[in-house]
Amino acid sequence: MTRLKNKVAVITGGNSGIGLATARAFVREGAKVVIFGRDQKTLDAAAAELGNHSIAVKGDVTRPADLDRLYSKTREVFGKVDILFANAGVALFAPFGQTDEQLFDTNMDVNVKGTFLTVQKAIPELNENASIILNTSVVNVKGFPGTSAYSASKAALRSLVRTLATELVGQKVRVNAVSPGPIDTPIYGRLGLPAEAVQEMSKGFESINPMKRFGHPDEVANTVLFFASEDASYITGSEIAVDGGLSHL
Repeated sequence: MTRLKNKVAVITGGNSGIGLATARAFVREGAKVVIFGRDQKTLDAAAAELGNHSIAVKGDVTRPADLDRLYSKTREVFGKVDILFANAGVALFAPFGQTDEQLFDTNMDVNVKGTFLTVQKAIPELNENASIILNTSVVNVKGFPGTSAYSASKAALRSLVRTLATELVGQKVRVNAVSPGPIDTPIYGRLGLPAEAVQEMSKGFESINPMKRFGHPDEVANTVLFFASEDASYITGSEIAVDGGLSHL
């Protein structure tokens, strides 16, 4: 299948989880893919797996100079950008009363500021009819204890999608969001919580999910692929929940 033949795609956080699953899907569909992340080891492994139609760039979405280098390298190797999946993010949880300034700032810096800068820096690099997809979360419409700062950061992204879609429609650029529920990715090992707490959280999510399971990264990647392709040519400002029905049922 070649729904993205010769399209150039940039994926932040493309070295693991949903980002890597999306990179695989894009390559299968004929795209040239640039993955961006902070960990050189996983970037190298991902790039080796994705093959010759991909490159990896190391950097941090909160650092404008790193993003400048990302787009400069993309232009140098593949040309202008057709698809941007602003996927990089963190998930740091704590009860509201125990959410300190550092935890709050990290969620906001990476998820909101990092995404904002990622898209802002991309605008001059976009081809006509480009597609931008932001990774939000089910938490932007549903309240879960202990997620106040993270949820606020993801709600900000949902709002940003609406504004960007309005501003960029005149440039023939579509902006949409994918909203994952609990997905089986490495992010749960980075919450800073004891293993027992993570396991208990996982069981809790499964129990309240109508489908009684975690999603797979490929299930999110397929939705991102839809938004990236011409199949979604008349869709902008929208969000699709990939959450087993958690936000609706």
